Amino acid sequence: MASVTTDTDVADDDIRPMRADARRNYDKLIAAAREVFTERGSEGSLDEIAKRAGVGPGTLYRHFPTRDDLLDALMRDWTERVVADAEAAVSADISPRKTLEQWFTAYIGHVTLHRGAAVKLSAAMDDESSPMYRKCQTLISANEHVLDDLAGSGALRSGVEARQVMRLISGVATFADSTGIGEDEVTPMLDIVIDGILK
Repeated sequence: MASVTTDTDVADDDIRPMRADARRNYDKLIAAAREVFTERGSEGSLDEIAKRAGVGPGTLYRHFPTRDDLLDALMRDWTERVVADAEAAVSADISPRKTLEQWFTAYIGHVTLHRGAAVKLSAAMDDESSPMYRKCQTLISANEHVLDDLAGSGALRSGVEARQVMRLISGVATFADSTGIGEDEVTPMLDIVIDGILK
């Protein structure tokens, strides 16, 4: 059984040593960004993030030249959670339907971590220039891991491609994220996908 390929971002593993004051500013910016993006979504004001962190906009842009660089930094532990959820879905002693329900629900949770994040993550999956691209490859690998496991047990219809299923679920996630619909409205959409791919 294949395992999930984890993100080995140079950005994650090779963060240059910072002076103590620069590290404090970095940490304050991350904390402020979490607050602002939680309150206002991923399009929250960068100026407000700098203000809440008690630094100037120039300091923010020195650490994070683009909004996506800041979002990427907020996702440092995200790949670990993605991998854990994929492994939990595969190792659970439950039916193929329940496996997909568990994984797809987790998947949507991962791509809607902040309002507006789903569309950015969906776009980054095929954009090698995006700071989030390599993290998205972990999500792609995790999805393949779950679907390959089900295919190996004979639970999936022939011709089901993990990448196409991922795009469908990302579409559901993006719709849910942009409209604010609840789980009670998301679940029937996931059921349609599940019905379409299970034997």
